[in-house]
Amino acid sequence: MYQRWENLLFLHWKWAAAKVQAALPPGLWVDEFDGAAWLGVVPLFMRDVRPRFAPSVPAISNFLELNVRTYVYDALGRPGVYFFSLDCDQPIAVEMARTFFNLRYEHATMDARMSGEGWIDFDAQRSGHGEKGHFRYRGYGQAGEASPESLEFFLVERYRLFATDGDGEQLSSLRICHPPYLIQQAQVTAWNDVMLRLAGFDPQGRAPDHICFSEGVAMEAFAAERVERA
Repeated sequence: MYQRWENLLFLHWKWAAAKVQAALPPGLWVDEFDGAAWLGVVPLFMRDVRPRFAPSVPAISNFLELNVRTYVYDALGRPGVYFFSLDCDQPIAVEMARTFFNLRYEHATMDARMSGEGWIDFDAQRSGHGEKGHFRYRGYGQAGEASPESLEFFLVERYRLFATDGDGEQLSSLRICHPPYLIQQAQVTAWNDVMLRLAGFDPQGRAPDHICFSEGVAMEAFAAERVERA
């Protein structure tokens, strides 16, 4: 599967590791930085999403997404991302991700508008829920790769996704490949934690502990594989 991730805003909250661990499926463990777990809310533009054998079709290959994530490792010590939810405004993408990758995609109404000086207004409302998330942001400053020992590297340079099937019986992983992100500082004048709260984590209005932005990367995802939990 090929795709591009564009205009990513990374909002992260430092969280008690034990509380995040309690929400993970068996076979995954919280990956900590600075003695804590980290929860991320990431709005982004998905572009040119397609299988390897098919061309991009704009009507279904380009859409919006907002994910809630944390950072984990498996019994083999492999680091990766675990998604508590992925809201999306493309119904076909939602159903395919649920069916073929066991990812927790949710149907949502979403809208994004780009204005002068790089500002992005991004709205997301999950189907069946009344509260809308609104984000207004832009990147600024010099873009560069994250230092390997930095928090930015810990948060963004992840090359494996983990997921479970509907009943939680089977744990699988999906390897991804992409160039390193070019990270910028982010200016954010509006943000929302509604999706974080829907995932069971309420920051009670506390602002994110870390914010950054990337214009994006092109990536390739490989076939899912079963993960042993021992």
